[in-house]
Amino acid sequence: MELNYITSTLVSCVFFMGIVAWVSYQKTKGITDTKDGYFLAGRGLTGVFIAGSMVLTNLSAEHLIGLNGSAYGYNMSSMAWEVTATIATIVMALVFLPRYLSGAFTTLPQFLSSRFGDDVRRMTVVLFMVGYGLITIPSVLYSGSIAVLQLFDIPNLVNVSYSAGLTLTIVCVGVIGAIYAVFGGLKAVAVSDTLNGIGLLIIGVAVPVFGFIALGDGSLGAGINQVVTTHTEKLNAIGAPTDPTPFSTLFTGMIFANLFYWGTNQYVIQRTLGAVSLAEGQKGVLYSGYFKLLVPFFMMVPGIIAFHLYGGELQSIDLAYPHLVKNVLPVYMSGFFLAVLLGAVFSSFNSLLNSAATLFVVDIYQPYKKTELSDQQLIRVAKIASILIALFSFVVSPLLQFAPEGLFQVIRIFTGFYNIPVITIVLVGLFTKQVPGLAAKVVICFHVIAYALLKFVIDIDINFIHIYGILFVIELIIMLAIGYWMPMEKPWQFTNNSRVDMTPWAYGLPVAITMVSCVIIIYLLFSPIGLVNGLSSAFWPLVGAVLVINGFLCWLSIKYWRKKYFQALDQSRGKY
Repeated sequence: MELNYITSTLVSCVFFMGIVAWVSYQKTKGITDTKDGYFLAGRGLTGVFIAGSMVLTNLSAEHLIGLNGSAYGYNMSSMAWEVTATIATIVMALVFLPRYLSGAFTTLPQFLSSRFGDDVRRMTVVLFMVGYGLITIPSVLYSGSIAVLQLFDIPNLVNVSYSAGLTLTIVCVGVIGAIYAVFGGLKAVAVSDTLNGIGLLIIGVAVPVFGFIALGDGSLGAGINQVVTTHTEKLNAIGAPTDPTPFSTLFTGMIFANLFYWGTNQYVIQRTLGAVSLAEGQKGVLYSGYFKLLVPFFMMVPGIIAFHLYGGELQSIDLAYPHLVKNVLPVYMSGFFLAVLLGAVFSSFNSLLNSAATLFVVDIYQPYKKTELSDQQLIRVAKIASILIALFSFVVSPLLQFAPEGLFQVIRIFTGFYNIPVITIVLVGLFTKQVPGLAAKVVICFHVIAYALLKFVIDIDINFIHIYGILFVIELIIMLAIGYWMPMEKPWQFTNNSRVDMTPWAYGLPVAITMVSCVIIIYLLFSPIGLVNGLSSAFWPLVGAVLVINGFLCWLSIKYWRKKYFQALDQSRGKY
């Protein structure tokens, strides 16, 4: 790499990251001295910051590399994880969030403690902490470092071996990301995430645009025309059984996997718990859902462009996006791209650190001490915990290069140990009053054993997403059966302890309805009815029908359903 290229890249990267750091500092001065200020941003986050932080926490280097690689090697079927996640954001915004904010919970285990007891709280904390510490946090660092190595050839740049370069990159990325989380708390994380999210949006548009221009020999229109008229099978999102994400999985385990991630996963939902009001929290969650609808265009279409440019010549499908960026992105944008890439990695990393520290302090350390602790003491312990967790991740992350089944497979396997039991317990906890804590403890133990047997002992030829769905149904039956035969002596009653304005967003329902319509239209577009083999005669009539039905349902929601929804929320908080 030329010295001038490297210099300009690093200078522009540092400049953008410096702006993000300065703005984050200005926005967080004086609010991190209290427990709520450090862990929940003083319960002062607005919709824009919540949305920006949720999106950047979710989208990281593994999405840029992995989703584009999947589109390059297969088709658009993997967009299911992103597009259908919008349904989960609707459930989170309209159903889960009002209950979380009414209880003024700092962590999800706090809610589980109030519903099922401290034993369930401790068990879920252990599941989260083990999952975060051994897999999620190290994988974020590892995937981000791999992306940086591939894009900017770090080993050759500093003249070290691949493993040494990887370790060096992991440490550098981890240290910078940890600074935000350790010293700035959730507010700094949310502000930096939002600014980096703007950068990601710019890059998300720029890469496919420059890719189309390169594909069309200087013509944007010619490049687009080539993608939509040749090898159109790449544009198919209706996954076959042999594709990475079969279409049938949308209606089984994927529903519950997405509900877990967007409705119960601590490091994602924590910024919603810091909302200044229910309305702003709902805006933030729903805004993030709309951004997820753009992911196929930003993080999968570039992979298809790469296929048209390089064919099957690349050694690995994961090289598709790095190659495309290096070949089509102008030199003057390389530093900005690096800053955005690192920002996405920092976002996921510092969010995980902040959430892991919050879980440790609120659900382990404070209950263990059994004495009143000052906010300053809790914050100090949280900072120490963040540093120790970060150091541990520096050790574990490089080891992922030796995973025989690859990074994504490792993540999927180990996430499966806790995602389904957590969402099952939360759903039963929210919608029943007599199911005891014993049921939750039985389900957690059952799931860990059953999932381990299905993944490592029993040879079963079924997609792991379907396994999610099967285990969810079994565990739901177990909990309801225990609740029927061994109900609580005194039915659980929710205690309203809200500290923010609990008035729902007036336009939450029509916005949610429109989001579902957008999901349907996107699937129509990337299907045999749409761009695959050319637009069929049925495409526009079906789109028109969806829009008409959407308009009618939005009218109904404003005219009748909104009042009923508001009343239902008030009843759930004991106002009636």
